[in-house]
Amino acid sequence: MDRFQEMQVFTAVAQEQGFSVAARRLGMSAASVTRAVAALEKRIGTQLLTRTTRSVHLSEAGQRYLEDCRRILAEVQEAEDSAAGSHAQPRGQLTITAPVLFGELFVTPLMVSFLTQFPEVSINALLVDRVVSVVEEGIDVAVRIGELPDSNQHAIRVGEVRRVIVASPQFLTSHGRPMHPQELAHTPIIATSAIGQSRNWPFLEQGEPLSIRAEPRLVVTANQAAITAAALGLGCTRILSYQVASKIAAGELEIILADFEMPPLPIHVVYQGGRKAPARVRSFVDFVVDGLRTHPALHG
Repeated sequence: MDRFQEMQVFTAVAQEQGFSVAARRLGMSAASVTRAVAALEKRIGTQLLTRTTRSVHLSEAGQRYLEDCRRILAEVQEAEDSAAGSHAQPRGQLTITAPVLFGELFVTPLMVSFLTQFPEVSINALLVDRVVSVVEEGIDVAVRIGELPDSNQHAIRVGEVRRVIVASPQFLTSHGRPMHPQELAHTPIIATSAIGQSRNWPFLEQGEPLSIRAEPRLVVTANQAAITAAALGLGCTRILSYQVASKIAAGELEIILADFEMPPLPIHVVYQGGRKAPARVRSFVDFVVDGLRTHPALHG
């Protein structure tokens, strides 16, 4: 096995944090992958991976070597794409990330369409409700909801979402429709402990900030559970507009207190490399940007 192949194997093991998973991804046997990493460590003269019975972690030297491997492998891919010019076809593996529910509702259908159109591409999708480090975790494309920190990454705005309060029509008929955020103090509340959620619900009243402390009857760990409970008539919940677009369209939920909403949150597609990014990244970014920009649920 040459050095280029060893780099590919090592990068896969580090990314998947396991030999067996990396072997399946590469279409190799676990024994072959293990031998390749062992040979690499012997040749370099240092331990790159710390192995336990349950997981594999990078050593300090391994972390530095992984960064170099990613850079070198990306440069090789870019050189091939550049030589191929306009004839370069998307191929290879993409690693992307998006919030869980957004990924399920909007990104997954686009991934399926993209993979159908480009059979030489495979995708590893990390759908999690946390901000994943694009550089440290080897992410090619990320979908972000919210304001972006300054960075060297390229970002394309594709839409926006509102932070809305919703309740079922039956609940509003029996409990009355709140006309001011302060009335929520006397209204049954469903809250979520998902990442990024707070018990203090922010509003704007004539341009001035207003915060209401939610005292929930029900707390759940997933946004979808809160949406289901609200649709069943238990109370009001605070959620992002895209998460309830279908239920609002179906008449199962209604938005309340819209005049007091905070400004919408932007949605960006973030990626590294710009025009030098591999063909698979550029093609996927264009595909996702077009798909998200035309979706009515992501534009207020």
